[in-house]
Amino acid sequence: MIVQINKSLKTLNTFGIDQQAERLIWAHSTNEVLDYLKHHGAPTLVLGGGSNMLLTKDVQGDVLKIDIHGREVVFENEEEVHIRLGAGENWHEVVLWTLSQGLGGMENLSLIPGNCGTAPVQNIGAYGVELKDLLIRVEGVQLDPAQTFELDNAGCEFGYRDSIFKNAWKGKAIITHITVALTKVNHRLNMDYGAIKSELEKAEIDAPTPRDISNAVVKIRQSKLPDPAVLGNSGSFFKNPVVSSDIAQQLLERYTDMPTYDVSGGVKLAAGWLIEQAGWKGFRRGDAGVHEKQALVLVNYGDASGDEVLTLAHDIIDDVAKKYGVQLQAEVNLI
Repeated sequence: MIVQINKSLKTLNTFGIDQQAERLIWAHSTNEVLDYLKHHGAPTLVLGGGSNMLLTKDVQGDVLKIDIHGREVVFENEEEVHIRLGAGENWHEVVLWTLSQGLGGMENLSLIPGNCGTAPVQNIGAYGVELKDLLIRVEGVQLDPAQTFELDNAGCEFGYRDSIFKNAWKGKAIITHITVALTKVNHRLNMDYGAIKSELEKAEIDAPTPRDISNAVVKIRQSKLPDPAVLGNSGSFFKNPVVSSDIAQQLLERYTDMPTYDVSGGVKLAAGWLIEQAGWKGFRRGDAGVHEKQALVLVNYGDASGDEVLTLAHDIIDDVAKKYGVQLQAEVNLI
């Protein structure tokens, strides 16, 4: 393991927030994670790709950076392949790699920031596909007692941007590997969500491949979302709220153009639409702001603190609740 003292985390979180770790420790294997836990106990913070977090203060104690790599085929037949991925593998780089192998399943999840190990925590999803649709198994280490674990798909208790790792196991487990099932033939393409079909029509693609879907998703995301390497952000800051059908109908009577999506347990509203209609799109206060092209995305224009971004988020939540009676929730983890 590599140990760094009083280390800035600015380059290790996509918001680019400059907070320090008292000790930054890099773990490169499951055994190193186990060894750390047995000798030091639970760290103050476990860090993956830093893409779904907002740092609001320095971290006193240890930050354990999970930097486990590897892409291994663990099962294969004529139709599908199961690939075991290290938690430290960059998600989008893995998506591109699977496409280069002629595999399907991850294409709708292209260009999502972060690493493979944090994907199950949020049950990442985009354009009609979620990780739960692909995931076979999660492996990791429980903190107390320090021991390895395996969970199958059902055991992860996936929900919309939710999992057991955000609830009963929050702060109690570290993910080291995930295994996903991908198709080799008869790809089950999902192209009816969002603007994917429109992008394919523009490109005059009548019989799309998984790579075509990925290219369309990347083009859509790049047109709406800022590159964290250029402008600090964590992607969508807020969850799309799910309300009862009665509340959705009441809102639709007042706002006839409001987008809605029927989901299990109610009706999903577009948080970005609510925020934009409330007048926050493109808003800036100092170096904290709302992206000019996508109201779901809060950004750091340079030297914003985590507290400044969080204050802006609370102001948006309060305003949307006042105007629409809908309570937004942050999708990112607040540290």
